[in-house]
Order: sequence, then structure tokens, then C-alpha cells
Amino acid sequence: MTDEQMTDEQITSKEERRMFFEMFKNQCFVDLNKRVDLPPIAIGCGSYTSQNSLGLKKVDIPLCTYGNFSFIQAPPKSMKTFFVSLLGSAYCNPNGTHTSGLSSFREGREYIHFDTEQGDWHSQRVFKRIQWMNKTSNLDFYHTFALRKIGFRDRINFIEYYLQSLAVTKKKIGVVVIDGVADLVSDVNNLEESNLVVQKIMAWTTIYDCHIITVIHSNFGSDKPTGHLGSFLEKKAETQIQLERDPNKLGAITVSCKRSRNTPFEQFDFRLDENGLPKLDNPDDVYSF
Repeated sequence: MTDEQMTDEQITSKEERRMFFEMFKNQCFVDLNKRVDLPPIAIGCGSYTSQNSLGLKKVDIPLCTYGNFSFIQAPPKSMKTFFVSLLGSAYCNPNGTHTSGLSSFREGREYIHFDTEQGDWHSQRVFKRIQWMNKTSNLDFYHTFALRKIGFRDRINFIEYYLQSLAVTKKKIGVVVIDGVADLVSDVNNLEESNLVVQKIMAWTTIYDCHIITVIHSNFGSDKPTGHLGSFLEKKAETQIQLERDPNKLGAITVSCKRSRNTPFEQFDFRLDENGLPKLDNPDDVYSF
């Protein structure tokens, strides 16, 4: 069929399609002559010294960067949520007594925490840990939601809606926690739903230039994250963080970088203090490298 034989509706559809893909072409084109900087760090973990033409330079090691996502994996009851609180506390206040060794590059951005598993009482206790760890309630940039009461599709749609609503009000999104990501699908072995969720996460991090931290269980007796969803996360994540209980370190949880697109951070431990709050273990020894 020639253009002369096409209806007005078909011509309009063809033009809309062309404009649609022209938009993609502009968004996705990579200019080899344009300088592209490393993604800025959201939360850092240690540093190293690099030699360049100007001499020695301290380089921060990223645990997570803006425009990417990471995930935390561990067996059940391995204090995943406590570790999320540790990262959140460091992001909100890099000078806190519990997080010495972690660095924050928040710079006025918002911190958002979605809990999908727990009811309001338990969720609020998790959310309030950051207040308790930093001895302050002045955290107007900290947004908290318990999504257990709504279905998995509504959880995805609400997260998308809320991120959009913050962007409309000109608030810059920093770190977003989704604890746990398995509750955004009906079945972690559903290929279509798992792929959709990971694609959504990648799109959100790009659109809002934020970092998303997700949490998922490991398979029983294995260090693989659960289901097809876990496999998709492994392939696409910037950083894969693994938590393990060390039987030789009473009460300690060992945090290691299983995979990273960046310089991997050094392994470290945390444990609960006398008030039941997570605290880095011997940070001066862990980060003196």
C-alpha cells in the first residue's frame, strides 16, 4: 500500500510511530565524543588511593550509585531489615555513631522506604530505627510506607505513582528501598512478572536518577537469590550484597559484595548493640586499607 492509498488514520498512526522511535533514538544515542562521567555515589563504603597525573587521589568506593539498583540477599532471619536500617541511617546521617565507615552523598535528596511484608506496627518500628539511631525526629525528607495491605500489582502502581508525585513537586529522589521485591510479583518463578518488575526498577532509576535497594531471600541451602526474579536481579543489578551469619563471630552478620560493576567494597560485619540497633563492627579495622 502506498502513502496515497493510506487512510488519514493510518497516516497519523505511522507518523506517531515515527515520532515515538525518534524520541527513543534521541534518548538512547551514545555520543562517543561526549564526556560521560561515572555515576555519582549515593552510599560509599571505604576508599582507596589512586595515582594519576596530578598525584595521589583518594577515591571513594561505591556501595551504590545514582541511576542504578542493588539488591540484598540472605537466608531468612539473617537481619536483612536491620541492614537496610543501617544503610538508611548512613544515608540520612553520615556522621552517626552506628555507621562509621559508610559515607553518604545525599545532598538534599529524598529517602523513601517501602515495606511490603509487615503490618503497620512492625513496619513503624523498622522505620523509626533511623530516628533512634540518630537521636532525632527531624527527618522531613524520609518517606515511609507499609504496602502489605494491597495487592502486588497495586504495589507496583503505587510506587510508580509516588515517585512521579515527588518528581512533579521538584523533589529530587535519592535512595528508594523496596523490602521485599518478591511481593511485587504473584510468583518469583513467573518469567513475565519477574522481568516486568526488574524492567520497572531499571526505568525508575533512570527516569529519577535515584538508587533503588531491593531485598530478596536466598534459596534454601544456596547462595542464589530466589526464583527467576532473583536471576533477573543478578543479571541487571549494579551491586549484589550478601549477608551471612558467621558461627565464629557470636551475633555478627557478615556483609560481602558478591558482584559489582564497580570496585567491590571490602567485607565487613555488623551486630546489634545493647539497645537492639544495628551497628558496624570495628569500623576502624575494617576500613583501614
